[in-house]
Amino acid sequence: MKRLPLICSVAAVALLSASLAYWGMQLFKPKQRPIAAVPVAQAPEANMDAARGLFGGNTALAAVSNYQLRGVVADTRGRGSVAIISADGQPAQVLPVGSMLSPGVSLEDLQPRHVILMEGGVQKRLDLMNTPGVISSGSMIPPVAGTAGAPVQGPSMPASQ
Repeated sequence: MKRLPLICSVAAVALLSASLAYWGMQLFKPKQRPIAAVPVAQAPEANMDAARGLFGGNTALAAVSNYQLRGVVADTRGRGSVAIISADGQPAQVLPVGSMLSPGVSLEDLQPRHVILMEGGVQKRLDLMNTPGVISSGSMIPPVAGTAGAPVQGPSMPASQ
């Protein structure tokens, strides 16, 4: 019990010192300098063609108007495959995968019945033209006179007796 006044005196001095230090710092602290606001960059407009792929839409089905796929020579090993493409009514060009058709338009992928073009960052699918006399294996059968546009039939088998 004799020590209680001593402990209270030490605690009061510590509390007084902390209070004086706090209020002294509040009174003599320098003024806060103004802070420049960070410039807000305007968000770019949303591209609806790119957003269509997020919700199950197929962006590769966009029609390419000024290119026509005339033919495909597909190698089974994947090397040496080329596409025969005509642009703007010009003569057809033979192009391998990765080549440039025109500035900003490149051949990205090659399949037996279509190719994928990359035009301005957008993938576009270009289907093979339907030409009479062409069958799916890639060999040519000349059309018979007077049957233009008629379906081509293979050789008939003789009936067994």
